[in-house]
Parts: sequence; C-alpha cells; structure tokens
Amino acid sequence: MSKGLEKIKVLLPGLLYSVAVAIPAHLLGKKFPIAGGAVIAILMGMLINVFYKPGKPLAPGIKFASKTILQAAVVLLGFGLNLSVVVQIGLSSLPIIVTTIATSLLVAYVMQKALKVDSQISTLIGVGTSICGGSAVAATAPVIDADDEKVAQAISVIFFFNVLAAIFFPTFGNWIGIPHVDGEAFGLFAATAVNDTSSVTATASTWDTMHNLGSQTLNHAVTVKLTRTLFIIPITVGLAFIRGRKGTGAHGTAKKEKFNIKKAVPLFIGLFVLASLATTIVEALSIPYAHEVFGFFKSASKFFIVWAMAAIGLNTDVVKLVKTGGKPILLGFTCWVAVTSMGLLMMKLMGVF
Repeated sequence: MSKGLEKIKVLLPGLLYSVAVAIPAHLLGKKFPIAGGAVIAILMGMLINVFYKPGKPLAPGIKFASKTILQAAVVLLGFGLNLSVVVQIGLSSLPIIVTTIATSLLVAYVMQKALKVDSQISTLIGVGTSICGGSAVAATAPVIDADDEKVAQAISVIFFFNVLAAIFFPTFGNWIGIPHVDGEAFGLFAATAVNDTSSVTATASTWDTMHNLGSQTLNHAVTVKLTRTLFIIPITVGLAFIRGRKGTGAHGTAKKEKFNIKKAVPLFIGLFVLASLATTIVEALSIPYAHEVFGFFKSASKFFIVWAMAAIGLNTDVVKLVKTGGKPILLGFTCWVAVTSMGLLMMKLMGVF
C-alpha cells in the first residue's frame, strides 16, 4: 500500500501540470471543432515547453500521461465502436474505405524509402491519414514504441491537412460535381478523404448548410467514419505482429527471439477489442442505460486523448520539430492527395457520382 501511495505522490505533480493544460484545450476544442482539442493541447504544450521545460518533479507524471493515459484513451474509445455498423451500412462504403487505407499505407511506405523519413513517423502519418487522425496515432504509437516528439510531428502534419480539407473540400465538392440532392455522396467523400472525426464533422456540416440538407450529410459521414475507425483493430494488431516477429528492441535494434503473441500485441489493444465487442453485444440486447454509459466512456476517451496530447506537447522540443519537419510534411501531403484521389476514383467507378 505504501508503494502505491509513493508512486501516486511521484506522479501527481506531472499529472496535475498536464491536466491543467488539457482542460482549457478540451474546452477550446469544443468551441473550434475544425482544430479539435487534441491538436490545441499539443500546440499549447509545445508553446509552454519553449518557455519552461519540465524538471524532474514533473517528468514522471507527464510521461505517465503521455503513455498510460493514452493507452487508457484507446481502450475507452472501443466503447464507442459498434462492430455491427459495418453490416448496417452494407458493403457500399467498404471498397472505398479499404482502398484508401491501403493507398495511404503504401504511399507512406514508398515515400519513407524515397525521402529517408524516420520509419515510425511515416507509419504514424500513414495510419493517421488512412484511418482517423489523432485516434489512430494514439492507438499506433504505443504499439511501435514511438516517442513523444514523433507523435507530435505526426499529429501536427495530419492536423495541417485536416484543416485544409475542412476549409476547401465543400467548395471542391461543388466544383467537381458531387450531387447534393441528398447528403450521401458527399458524406461518403468526407468520411473517407478527411481523417480526424472532428474535421469530418465540420466538413459534412458545412455541406449540409450550403445545400440546406439538415443533417443528412453529417449522419451518413459519421456512420461511414465509424466503420473506417474500426480498421484501427486489424492495423494495430498487424503492426504489433510485425514488430513482434522482428523482435525489435527498445531502441529500434533487432534482436533474435521467438515470436510471442502476448508480447507482440499489447494488453490495451486486446482490451480495446473487448470494449468494441461489449458495445456491439450490449447495444444489440438493448440493455437499459447502456447508451448513456458508453457515451460517458466515449467522452472520457476524448478527454484522455487531449490530456495525453498535452503531456506529449509538454515533452516536445518545438525548435527541433520545425527543423526536421520538411520531409514529414511532404510525406503527409502525398498521402493526403493519394487518399483523396483514390476515394474520388472509387466513387466514380462505383457510380456514386
């Protein structure tokens, strides 16, 4: 018991320090959904780090928030994912989702080799662009053991192109002739070409406002986006399997050892899958108050991600980040263009517009 209290005492200063940054960032994220709380938190943390770098009393708690709180956020995220949604929306969006995800991962891999970008940064950007931005980065970072600076860099790159998408895609959709009789076509485009949920929501809502569609586009976009988010599960498990087979050491060095599924797949990924299954079963059984409970878990997940991003920002040297940011930005831009182009091509081939 004394050891537990001692550990809390060591962690508490850093936890309080990081949560003090996370709370205003979370509130600002609700006010400015295009940016989102996670991005605001990481930017605030990096700005504070310029003027005051955390010392030894704060370091353990900040590190705990950037790692363990982040993993807890991913587990709680599972309570907002109903696996039956894939069946409910039919197979219509799955070809587009699968091809855009595959395109982003392939382009990230090719560009990583061509530009000689750090493999962990390229993986985070590729997965974040292909699935769901910050949430995908949050799920992937612990699996590949990416440090805080790499997470910050990936989030920053993804955020930049998210903002561009939210601002320009509604006008772009009109220009290329996406129909606006109802919101399904643009909702599908927004949900597959924009990665972060907050930016998908902002983009779809703008289209609804432009064409007086109520919330038709938003509803369809959120449903497709939820299906896309489910791909966190196979992607992270696959990355964990590859990492386990390679026997990668703590500093990226290869070491020979027998593959062990328990070591390869982190506990929090298993809990994430169980949370998703629990959501699916409970909602199918229409258990009273389940929606409210899962809604609370989902809200807690969003705040935990903001909290973890604040801690990551507080641990990030922004000057170093800027100096090394050129190639990751180019990689992110290439992934973004490739995903958008592939999504539109698949929509054309499937006769969506």
